[in-house]
Amino acid sequence: MPVANDDALPEGFLLLPGLLGAEQRGALIAELTALPPGTAGQRELLDQPWCQSVARWLRGLPELRPLLPAGAVAVQCTLFEKSSDRNWLVTPHQDLAIPVESRVEHPALSGWSIKSGRHFVLAPAELLAQMIALRLHLDDATEADGGLRLVPRSHRAGVLNDVALGQWRERPGAVAADALAGDVLLMRPLVLHASSKASAPGRRRVLHFLFGPPALPHGLRWRTTV
Repeated sequence: MPVANDDALPEGFLLLPGLLGAEQRGALIAELTALPPGTAGQRELLDQPWCQSVARWLRGLPELRPLLPAGAVAVQCTLFEKSSDRNWLVTPHQDLAIPVESRVEHPALSGWSIKSGRHFVLAPAELLAQMIALRLHLDDATEADGGLRLVPRSHRAGVLNDVALGQWRERPGAVAADALAGDVLLMRPLVLHASSKASAPGRRRVLHFLFGPPALPHGLRWRTTV
């Protein structure tokens, strides 16, 4: 499967403003409000019909279509929500784990885990290079709101070991992706990124969609595709 147009994401990320209107945001927030309380189900939102519709809508947007690989499918949607009573920081890291149908024994596969009863594996670098995440912002996500900081071009280094990760962390030049409600941030899973605790009041809700190739190597299968 062809890799998404990296000329359009040379830094490993791209912010597209105002793709989601106020009425659409309100409808999505209503869907999230209807979810059972607690964290259960928030990593598996792609099981919800409304979330599947959003994934299809994103994939069909003229602004996004040239940036996605041909044939890309949505394989996961996670809700990240920061608030005054749910606040956290994340140190610089890459997103390496992908959700799959079942465990497969293969020398190229490692780091198996089970989250919410579902199998995850650390994906090979060549697969991660074909993937892209779309972060749909339902609220403002500036630095004060605990939004992301990203290290430009770090995705081109592949999967970083501990030594390389430390070296990249020490480099200057991390960029704050100050997103406003309705903006979409595209990012490579391999781009180094982090977030601080929110210092501003209010909520920061982000729907994080992960898109990848329809077929996987080494006998793996996606658990869900849209």
